[in-house]
Parts: sequence; C-alpha cells; structure tokens
Amino acid sequence: MPRNTFRNPVNPKIKQILIQTKEMGLNEITYKINGCAMKVHRTLGNGFQEVIYQRCLAIEFEKVGLKFARELAHTIYYEGIDVGTRRADFVVEEKIIVELKAVINLEDVHLAQAKNYVVAYDMPVGLLINFGNTSLQFKKIFNPKYND
Repeated sequence: MPRNTFRNPVNPKIKQILIQTKEMGLNEITYKINGCAMKVHRTLGNGFQEVIYQRCLAIEFEKVGLKFARELAHTIYYEGIDVGTRRADFVVEEKIIVELKAVINLEDVHLAQAKNYVVAYDMPVGLLINFGNTSLQFKKIFNPKYND
C-alpha cells in the first residue's frame, strides 16, 4: 500500500497562500465597493438622506457585478434569547457588511455600531461609509475572530 506522503495536511506555506488569496478577494470586493461609493458621492455630493445614497449604491453595485443583499435582517441573541433584529444596510458577496451614514462627521457610536454588525453577522470585514461630509469617509472594520 502506498504511504501517505502528506505528513502535515496544512503546510504553513500553503496556509499563508490561502490566507493571502482570501484577503485579496476581500480587498478586491472592498475596492469595488469604495469605487461605487466614490461615484455616488461625486455625482450627488453630500446633503441627502441615507436612504438615497443606499438606493444609488445598490445601482452601482449592480453595474459592477457585485452580489448584495439590502437591509438583511439578523436576529440578535442575549444569552441564547432572541432580543430583536438589526438590519445592516448591505451584505456584499456574503462576506462584507456595509453600513452607511449621512452625517457631517463619523463618531465613535457609528464605528461601534458597524463593529457590532460585523461580529453579529459573523463577517470578516465591514465598511462604514459616510456620505454626509463634503469628502467621502471610509472606515474598514475587522472582525477579531478572523485575525490569525
């Protein structure tokens, strides 16, 4: 019988390549999302309600071929008990949470909300995008569970 020549099924070099490939995928998606947001902000400027930017961003996502769900409900549990649902603005490619704001300046509470969504939805990455400032603002949020 032939011996198994794969002594270690997860070679560290192969693992690193897989991690990099996964990251490139996430980076490519976030790059496309950011590009779509820049186009919307460049076209509309600031001053509209969040829902207007959300609708326009959905149009841009479709144009660049990004798969997304809008206002995807997710149940929040406290000690195993259903305490309600939250809705992230977008879940893109089933990998990235996108939370939109239309405020003059992002505050810590907005960042905390986006981080909570990333963790609650169990996604590796989230983007917090603010259309309310004269300059488009982006924050990338990482789920600590996925940091290896």
